[in-house]
Order: sequence, then C-alpha cells, then structure tokens
Amino acid sequence: MTSVAERQQPPAGSLVLDHVAHFVPDLAAAARALAALGFTTTPVSAQTVRDEHGAVRPAGTSNRCVMLEEGYLELLAPTLDTPHAASVRAALAHHTGVHLACFGTPAAGEEHARLERHGFGPLPLVKLEREVESDGAARTARFEVVRLPPGKMPEGRIQFVRQLTPECLWQPRYVAHANGAVALAAVFVVAEDPVAVAARYARFAALLPRPAGAMVSLPAARGATLIGRAADWQALLGAAPPPAPALAGYALACRDPGALAQYCARAGLAVRPAGDGLYAAPLPRELGGAWLFGESDAIAA
Repeated sequence: MTSVAERQQPPAGSLVLDHVAHFVPDLAAAARALAALGFTTTPVSAQTVRDEHGAVRPAGTSNRCVMLEEGYLELLAPTLDTPHAASVRAALAHHTGVHLACFGTPAAGEEHARLERHGFGPLPLVKLEREVESDGAARTARFEVVRLPPGKMPEGRIQFVRQLTPECLWQPRYVAHANGAVALAAVFVVAEDPVAVAARYARFAALLPRPAGAMVSLPAARGATLIGRAADWQALLGAAPPPAPALAGYALACRDPGALAQYCARAGLAVRPAGDGLYAAPLPRELGGAWLFGESDAIAA
C-alpha cells in the first residue's frame, strides 16, 4: 500500500494541488486558531534557502503547517529583514489571508522551462530547506520551487514545488485531525473576468478549463482551481472575498463534515450550509479567507 508521504509525489506528466498558504502577522495566534478548529499543527520551522554556491542562509520567514492525507495548509509569517520576508509583509499590508497556491510537480526544471517558453519569465529555480524532527532525529526537508516575478499571476504567489523529501513532512503524528479533514480539494480565485483568468491559468499550469456553473474550474490530477467573480464567491461562502485579483480561500474534503462544522460553530464562526453535503465558513481574523468543506464526492461535484 502506498504511504501518505509517497502519495504527495505526482506521477510523471501530472500535477496536484500541493498546498495553500495563509500569510499571517502572528504565527502563534494563527496556529491557536487552527487548533481550536480541530487541527494538529506542526512545530515552528524557520525556512532557509540554498544559494547558487551551495551556502544555506535564512529565508526570513517561519511557518507552521497542517499536513493532510492529500496536500497541506501552511501558515507563513515574516521574521527577518530579507527580500523574501519583505514580499510577505507587502502581501499582509493588503490583507491577512490566503496569498499562495502551489502545484506539486515531479519535474520542477521542466515546469520552469515551459513557463519560460510561454512568456511568464520565471525566476531562477529556488532550492528551499528547513529542519524538522522525525523519530527523535533532526532531518532536512528539501524542495525545489518555481516562482514568477510579481504581477505575472496577480492573484497571489502562484507557484510549483517538487517535494524531494515528503517523508520528512507527512509524518503519521501530524496527518490525523480531530475534525476529520483529509484533503486539500480546491483553491478559490477571485477574478473580474473568470474566462480570461482561466485561460491564463491554463497556460500557467497546462490544465484544461471547464465550466462550473457561473465559475470556471481547472481540475488537476488531484485538486482543482476554481475561478469566479467576487459576487459569486460571496454568495457561496457567505463572506465578501478580497477584491480581485486575489485568492478567496479553499475547499477541504472531510470524512465527517459535520465534525468540522461543529468545531467551526464552537469557535464562533458563521458556518452555513452551502449545497448538498457542503458547508461554508469565513475564517477567524488570525487566519483570513474562507472555507468550503464536505465529503470528497460532494466537493468534486
């Protein structure tokens, strides 16, 4: 049987929705908010980057994560005075919330070359690292990341990652959650012209768009990108999203959506039915954004 960690590496020629990230000013407060909603969070980890000479230096940001059976959620906060931290602070000046959506790829170098051919002008391939504890020993989680210059994908930091050491992150102790959440199912994009924006995402990710009611969906091998107007997101999620271009939130697949709904209600969130077997909830101010959640089949529909 394939392990949870092994499932995070997509087969050749495919993409998955790897993770989304909340940019937050207070990492501890954001983690407490997720814990109150029934999630297990990983310890604080300071991110580092390896330069072209092989030297490891601080990235200037720290994170905590919610590891799911499929994909994960990230909390990212600036900690130092670095260019990477400055970009996070600039996003936070606009709003606290979801600013990053990342596709998992088995071939970061090939994605980089494809984006170059399609006129996106990707930045040099980044090799990120962070130290984690596994089975009582220190280990290094490693990633290859493909990023774009600011403005090429104005909704947020839309990027690719190749997970080189998924076993360091998807540890059994972090994957189980009291609320029954199991998978990152979709990311929500706010657009003034969903069809035009979907065409750009199709070029970026090499995914085929298809109608989804008033919205446009781009399904990957696992997870999807859903693009709609602000009014459509407000009608579905029950809260006004950030103005376009932006990311409004994301969808979670759950074994028992009612359990997560109860956690949301106990935390004082305005959880509401959002269709057959689906719930929607705006998230606490410490996190920003909004959720749609339900069983896997309901989310896919």
